[in-house]
Amino acid sequence: MSKKIKIDSLYEKLVNEEDARVCKAIDESACKVVPGNFFITIISYFFNKLADSVANAKVVLPWIMESLNVPIFLISFLVPIRESGSLLPQLVIATYIRKMPIRKNIWVLGSFGQALCMIGIAIVAITLEGIAAGYAIIGLLILFSLARGLSSVAAKDVVGKTIPKTRRGALNGWSASAAGILVIALGIYFLINGEKPFSPSNFAVLLSLAGLFWIIAGIVYSRIKEFDGETEGGGNAAVVAFKKLSILKTDKNFRLFVITRALFLCSVLSAPFYVVLAQKNSDSNTYLLGLFILSSGMANLFSAPIWGKFSDISSRKVMIYGALICSVLGIFIFFMDMYFQSLFSIIWVMPILYFILSIGYQGIRIGRKTYLVDLAEGNKRTDYVAVSNTLIGIILLFSGLIGTLSSIISLAGVILFLSILGIIGIILALKLPEIE
Repeated sequence: MSKKIKIDSLYEKLVNEEDARVCKAIDESACKVVPGNFFITIISYFFNKLADSVANAKVVLPWIMESLNVPIFLISFLVPIRESGSLLPQLVIATYIRKMPIRKNIWVLGSFGQALCMIGIAIVAITLEGIAAGYAIIGLLILFSLARGLSSVAAKDVVGKTIPKTRRGALNGWSASAAGILVIALGIYFLINGEKPFSPSNFAVLLSLAGLFWIIAGIVYSRIKEFDGETEGGGNAAVVAFKKLSILKTDKNFRLFVITRALFLCSVLSAPFYVVLAQKNSDSNTYLLGLFILSSGMANLFSAPIWGKFSDISSRKVMIYGALICSVLGIFIFFMDMYFQSLFSIIWVMPILYFILSIGYQGIRIGRKTYLVDLAEGNKRTDYVAVSNTLIGIILLFSGLIGTLSSIISLAGVILFLSILGIIGIILALKLPEIE
């Protein structure tokens, strides 16, 4: 049996449908190489997601900065810069990318850029201390976010050109699940070594490993067989980019999707408050870290493939069900805080709840990615991704203010507030059209 036949056979089994050769929304040339592209993309996404998990900006980077005696005010910039920095420039980036008939190289460039920045942070960890280390890490993180933005814009466009509509959810699901296996291993490692503090040199090795994963991801991604796409458009990048904001006015479905996506940020924004609640009610912080990492990895492993396949049937419903899980869970935690607060002191309670939250978050993430790619075709897709991500980036910049509410309404109150936003998002999502 030839290599191509084996790949085709495995692809048909993985998508689990007789019409595995169906090609919706891609041209005939791309259709002939879908199985190969499918597995190449899964492998590259796997290493990309693995690198993201190893270099976690919510856990690993803050620990490094704290061990280097970096001032708290610089540490507080980590998550906003990492998330918003990769989203805000995308309107301008997309204007240049749309002029390129082949766009996979942009993703590769972004992946290599992330690798170099992460290796740079690893060097900082073993050479600098204090405020100098803080500014160096923040500067490298800004560059990292810009590289991440390149990959983000290019990724959805390349997938839209190379993978049929009814296979895109499975693609995201399988890659997230595979990465989840090694994240589980990382969580177990922290549990086993719970009483041994990590030194800056240990973190440097960890971040260098993440950089290596991004390099591998870029090399693998470069092997995708991508055919020339649309290249119309041009003019001054900034002018053209901001003109694209008119899509929000003229395209009702896209506008509704962006508003819904913004409200569904409740899942990712509430996650840190779960961790803080657990820490405030337990002395086993180091073991808790391992349990939370383990919970996240297991949620990815078990739920992502299911959400992915479901997304190819209805990505709209996947978003709704994921948000429903997160919102109901948040309401439950609020009432638990009101009437059964002693349960928080049981070390495994919050990690289990975080596991459920992560399942819901996976549904929202996979569902909205699949929905956005399927919502438009050609260069319109690039514009949708850029406009959506830029606006979400702006919202994320201001989302940090939500944390200030904790001094007024408690941590559980903040989670309840975010859950209410999620419910509003669900009501709006019910108005979105089915597009699969």
